[in-house]
Amino acid sequence: MSSIWLNGEFLPADKPALLASDRGLTLGDGLFETIAVKAGAPLRLEAHCQRLRSGADFLGLRVPLADDALANAVAGIVAANGLHDAAVRLTLTAGPAPRGLPRPAMLAPTLLLTAGPLPGELPPARLIIATRTCRNEHSPLSRLKTLNYLDSIIARNEAQARGADDAILLNSRGQVAEASAANLFVRLDGHWLTPPVSDGALPGTMRAALLKAWGAGERSLLPADLDRAEEMVLTTALGIRPVSTVSG
Repeated sequence: MSSIWLNGEFLPADKPALLASDRGLTLGDGLFETIAVKAGAPLRLEAHCQRLRSGADFLGLRVPLADDALANAVAGIVAANGLHDAAVRLTLTAGPAPRGLPRPAMLAPTLLLTAGPLPGELPPARLIIATRTCRNEHSPLSRLKTLNYLDSIIARNEAQARGADDAILLNSRGQVAEASAANLFVRLDGHWLTPPVSDGALPGTMRAALLKAWGAGERSLLPADLDRAEEMVLTTALGIRPVSTVSG
């Protein structure tokens, strides 16, 4: 039986655990991180903790554990599920509260960790340009990994309906922002480029690592740039996936 970690306790994954009044459920008031674990070691954990705390500070949320305690919780949930390589989801919400948008002064945040097998290598992705929604680069939420993923769901559903694997979201100016749940890197004239955060790209942890490792640059991109790209990849905390085609 699989387990979850909730506010310091290991619980069966198939038993109700969250309160119905949790603001993460009722309002999407929270953040999350997806952390790759290989050979029992979490990858880029420091970067994940930094992003979580930065987002929590902006939203006025409290992270209830120090970074070393978060690392122990990640190790614990991986071990509790008998995993060696894993994908860990860390979810932080504002916690249970009465109905309404304003947060009460004193709230106990909810911290939930789940773990599953690390996905295997995927075939090259077939992409479309999403037409049913776009990325709002003017919203601060475009730079936070919040619980609201409806734009991404709309884009991914459109991709599936059109026989593709994923969708590229454009921003309000028609520039490339990112895929539904991944950053995009494009090789143009021998150089790797990725859209800047100011164009609506989420500041991904793998993105940050590759900007350094590949010496990649940040540049605004248009759909026409994708047509002449020598190579493209999608990047997430769990890995890198090549792109085979992009359809308008």
